[in-house]
Amino acid sequence: MTLFEPRIALASLSGEADAEWARAGAAYAGAAFLGGIALDEGTRSAARAMVDRDRTEFLPSDPIAFIDDQLDALTDVDILPGFNVRTATLDPLARAARVCESHDAILEINAHCRQDEMCGVGAGESLLTDADRLCEQVQTASDGGATVSAKLRAEVPGVDLPALAPRLEAAGADVLHVDAMDSESVIGAIVDATSIPVIANNEVRDRNSVREYLSYGAAAVSVGRPSDDPRVLERVRTATEDWFPQQEVSP
Repeated sequence: MTLFEPRIALASLSGEADAEWARAGAAYAGAAFLGGIALDEGTRSAARAMVDRDRTEFLPSDPIAFIDDQLDALTDVDILPGFNVRTATLDPLARAARVCESHDAILEINAHCRQDEMCGVGAGESLLTDADRLCEQVQTASDGGATVSAKLRAEVPGVDLPALAPRLEAAGADVLHVDAMDSESVIGAIVDATSIPVIANNEVRDRNSVREYLSYGAAAVSVGRPSDDPRVLERVRTATEDWFPQQEVSP
């Protein structure tokens, strides 16, 4: 995929990352991952249970139409949109991929959410421990015509992300979006294991955090919780733009 500029993404925030959120951050970021959103009945049931314990979730009556409407609302915004989705079944994933393809948007498969309800129905982080199912989801989304991102989390017991990365690339992933947790150096190992871009996430706040991830070879960074804070976004954008020209002129 052609990487977005500036090389900052806004990372999805459950129940909060909608078109207006992306529009507000477009002055600082080159991409925005809306969502996450639950696509099938199992994940929608899990999302309802999460709302019952005071988490925020998008629960429109028709999640596919919601994706279409939200992406349509960004047609006049200079930002590459993506949609982070959670599902345990393939048919709604294929439908979401076709919608994203029609908007030139990225479809991001959520193998990241660690909430018990979502993992219990076979979505989110549980996909990391079942690489065959995760690869099947990536291939389904790719076959649907979308540019595909996989949102991954480090430090999951028994999961070797550098070993998983080439499998996801072979299945059709165009980019890997990695929450490094407290293992920042895993970004370098994943970059070395695959030829597709890696977006680094977790505690991206300032020049030092940006430079650390980019020094490991990340193609871009993403901002999560402070994605609605212009002060943080301005610092991250400045640090990112300062880094890449420096790298381009290096021998």
